[in-house]
Amino acid sequence: MAKRRKKTILVTGGAGFIGSHFVRMLVREGKRAVVLDKLTYAGNPENLADVRRGRFSRLMSFYQGDICNAEIVEHIFRKECIGAVVNFAAESHVDRSLLSAAPFIDTDVRGVYVLMEAARRHGLERFVQISTDEVYGSIAEGSFKETDVLNPRNPYSASKAGGERLAYSYWASYGVPVVITRACNTYGPNQYPEKVLPLFTTNAIDGEPLPLYGDGGQVRDWLHVSDHCRAILFLMEDGEAGEVYNVSAGYERTNLELTRLILAELGKPESLIRHVEDRPGHDRRYSLDSSRIRALGWRPKVSWQTGIRRTVRWYARNESWWRPIKSGEFREYYLRQYGGRLGLAQGRGGKR
Repeated sequence: MAKRRKKTILVTGGAGFIGSHFVRMLVREGKRAVVLDKLTYAGNPENLADVRRGRFSRLMSFYQGDICNAEIVEHIFRKECIGAVVNFAAESHVDRSLLSAAPFIDTDVRGVYVLMEAARRHGLERFVQISTDEVYGSIAEGSFKETDVLNPRNPYSASKAGGERLAYSYWASYGVPVVITRACNTYGPNQYPEKVLPLFTTNAIDGEPLPLYGDGGQVRDWLHVSDHCRAILFLMEDGEAGEVYNVSAGYERTNLELTRLILAELGKPESLIRHVEDRPGHDRRYSLDSSRIRALGWRPKVSWQTGIRRTVRWYARNESWWRPIKSGEFREYYLRQYGGRLGLAQGRGGKR
């Protein structure tokens, strides 16, 4: 039983973007993953289809459920003999948090509380709380260190700050072995198309306008999902409990630079770029000092141009994955978020 416990990892939000890539990495290394996912709009069972149907299926169990549901969390801890938790489950899109903050507070704070209570009762070897660089707020020059003051400026980043600080309190108060990661913008295949790279890529494929906020000069550091997952696995095994680790690639680019690379890779004209009204409180620049994790031996492997181009090509080759998503709920959200900015009529669908 003890041997099994060490290998059994609960991955919450494991049907989402980063979570599904992390599950795939775990099982390929022979580790057993138990996935808990609510399957909201961004949770997609198809993200795990190759694992569930392939030769690694024996290493993964799947539960549909909410991390705020203490009963299902307790059931999983007892039945599966959980030895570690990696908590990806979160509402994670700034624009949606500006439309309605309540779901972010529920999942990103209360959900963490439910998981931490279970971790405290059962005892774990590791609890990795996935946070974000956005908890620091914007920085004009230099890079944020893990010890810098948090200054979240939108409901999403505020909820993530609350959740990670709650997780830390369970380390300080009860000794739960918590490690916190704060990573920069992560991109790659299977990312829900509300995020800028898949949104702009899929819009460009269809010849639709790319709604670029403001002047497009916002700076983000771009981390490929494979590098992010390697960092999480590295810290799950070698990170120090009670510590925070920034994870960054060092590829700071403006949103306009990203947009132009997407269009160039697809052979589409820059006339598709549509500068639209900026979102409220839009942070101008994020930048992380990741020297702490690099000193332990982690380094990113995927360069910016290589990673972006590969990702754009993935969406071009996998229309069957994203076309069903960009109808229904997504279309309603898109019109609500960008309809006024782009002059789109409510209910209008298809290409433009």
